[in-house]
Amino acid sequence: MGRILRRLLKKLGRALAALFNVGVPLKVMLILLVLFTGGAVALTSSTIIRNVGGKADYDEAMRYIEIKDIVEENFIDAVDRERMGQSAAAAMIAGLGDKWSSYMSADEYRTYQLSSSNEYTSIGISILKSEHGGFQVTMVNSDSPAARAGLSAGMLITEVDGESVKDMDADEVRTLIRSKLNTTFTITVDGRSDPIKVDCTRSYVNPVSYRIERTGAGYVKIDNFEAGSGEAAVSAIENMLNANVTSFVIDIRDNPGGLVSEMRFLLDYLLPQGNLFIARDKSGREEVAKSDNLSLSTPMCVLVNSQTYSEAEIFAAVLKEYHWATLIGEPTTGKTRTQHIIEVSDGSAILLSTQSYLTPGGVDISQNGVVPDTVVYNRTQEEIADDQNSDSNGTSIYNDDDQLRTALTMLSTGFTN
Repeated sequence: MGRILRRLLKKLGRALAALFNVGVPLKVMLILLVLFTGGAVALTSSTIIRNVGGKADYDEAMRYIEIKDIVEENFIDAVDRERMGQSAAAAMIAGLGDKWSSYMSADEYRTYQLSSSNEYTSIGISILKSEHGGFQVTMVNSDSPAARAGLSAGMLITEVDGESVKDMDADEVRTLIRSKLNTTFTITVDGRSDPIKVDCTRSYVNPVSYRIERTGAGYVKIDNFEAGSGEAAVSAIENMLNANVTSFVIDIRDNPGGLVSEMRFLLDYLLPQGNLFIARDKSGREEVAKSDNLSLSTPMCVLVNSQTYSEAEIFAAVLKEYHWATLIGEPTTGKTRTQHIIEVSDGSAILLSTQSYLTPGGVDISQNGVVPDTVVYNRTQEEIADDQNSDSNGTSIYNDDDQLRTALTMLSTGFTN
């Protein structure tokens, strides 16, 4: 074998010598061959490493391949490579330790898209992203604002109130429409010269209710922070202030959140001049919401529970950090991150937390939620039935609501922040 290789190199050397009219010794030819081969390998390796994102990413990829090869060569049963790959992808997202982020296989993502496209927007339509740009209406609910406006299945929506939706995803479009809930706005449909006017004022359901308790405190229940909730809450408080109410309970239990703008509107009304909250992305870029110098400085309690989510949690956390209200109830869940769907080239997708909301002091409550100043769990109906004195206090019209009764008692005795 060595003899054959030497003959080949001699022939190559003679050919090069004849071509360039120079003599090329065998030793030099060997060195050139090694250098050429090594350079090619190094160049190829460098290119591969560069293409996968760098040395660290290359090492990660090689470790995955090595583990996969070990499993395929040694595992006693047949190996489903597709299943193993999907599990590895899901494990990467699970390894982030963020319960709001998840991985969807291509089949799971298609199911998710079909499911989400069948979710009615707040005006009564289902929408699906179109490959031609915009969103196609797939279904219209009867007797909805959309139906009354003349929207029908098959129409392609390109603008909402003059704002293009072509570069938005479905969640962004739904959020945009939600922000118009208690107003009249326009939807531009492809192929029609005039926009369609949608009137949501007739079907608008006020998410805010209020009353004056027996103790004289004002009670404000905010079901969500959807469109109009901020202004409605302020109006409720103003009405009770005009009735000489001097303390308030703001109930955001079971409030799933909604629009940041609505939560911000109410916080601005309640708090003095300063930072309200911070929105921060991956790059560290921050947007700081600020309050003016007007505020409501009356004794205040805020009720929260484990179903207090998102914008409602930020609302509670900010009031607590300002020492502007006493929080009563159960710890919240910590869902204060914004998620976006990012599609992968193979048809799968990642639901990923891409933005965090922080308190003015820079506290991220997404890990542990908001812990009330006074933790109170409401009794079950069975426990209430067993308690002979459950209705003897009389501070609230709802005597089985221990959290509310605790708040009213604190306000009556002055034991609040």
